[in-house]
Amino acid sequence: MAALLLGAVLLVAQPQLVPSRPAELGQQELLRKAGTLQDDVRDGVAPNGSAQQLPQTIIIGVRKGGTRALLEMLSLHPDVAAAENEVHFFDWEEHYSHGLGWYLSQMPFSWPHQLTVEKTPAYFTSPKVPERVYSMNPSIRLLLILRDPSERVLSDYTQVFYNHMQKRKPYPSIEEFLVRDGRLNVDYKALNRSLYHVHMQNWLRFFPLRHIHIVDGDRLIRDPFPEIQKVERFLKLSPQINASNFYFNKTKGFYCLRDSGRDRCLHESKGRAHPQVDPKLLNKLHEYFHEPNKKFFELVGRTFDWH
Repeated sequence: MAALLLGAVLLVAQPQLVPSRPAELGQQELLRKAGTLQDDVRDGVAPNGSAQQLPQTIIIGVRKGGTRALLEMLSLHPDVAAAENEVHFFDWEEHYSHGLGWYLSQMPFSWPHQLTVEKTPAYFTSPKVPERVYSMNPSIRLLLILRDPSERVLSDYTQVFYNHMQKRKPYPSIEEFLVRDGRLNVDYKALNRSLYHVHMQNWLRFFPLRHIHIVDGDRLIRDPFPEIQKVERFLKLSPQINASNFYFNKTKGFYCLRDSGRDRCLHESKGRAHPQVDPKLLNKLHEYFHEPNKKFFELVGRTFDWH
């Protein structure tokens, strides 16, 4: 009971400002935070000796930025154990109220030398998430994959459109979302998700930039291997993923994975064609993101090949 109370107290504790050199937290310390050490974690240990670990890396977003592709590619590495589903621990109150013990129970079984990774794209744009992640582990390494903001908006719409089509429900055209009273509808949620500098500022309040690796989602689509090499280095993983692990599928129009002689591609829901948009409206979209993009480039100290 004392351990559980300690876990609850630590979970709601307010973080201090980001330390210049946050101490690396081992799994034992993280498990103490979860209140699940020793007897409490017996159910989380497999007969072969593997165990569930809190993630040392989280893919925090962005929605429709390529998070699933990034996770699948990273899973090619033998030292990576990835949670299969989006956990939504830090952004859903119902899940967060269960505490870190519940979060731990959602992780895959892994060996001590492996890096546990989970991805929930909504984390990046949720204002309350950075502080909560920091409270769990201030030294965690974060992965953020971003695409051209305008393209991301179109992908966002396309996903919701197809979800409605599958349920045989009508859905408005993208123009009806993007335009209101003859002007760009800045209240459209998909636009807000692409204002990267706004959300990044929130994360940088708690984590130094060196703890956040930004993956170029557009380059990952065109040529995945160099981007994955950068991720390996950031996570301090040995270089195990090779160019031979990727091959271009002409039928699907994007790269698929080859692992131990087994070929696999992303789900058919990935890589769908975007709706046709009037060029004038598309230009308005590009113009809208011009200044926000500049602010983001200044914030992270690098540029991207976006409109």
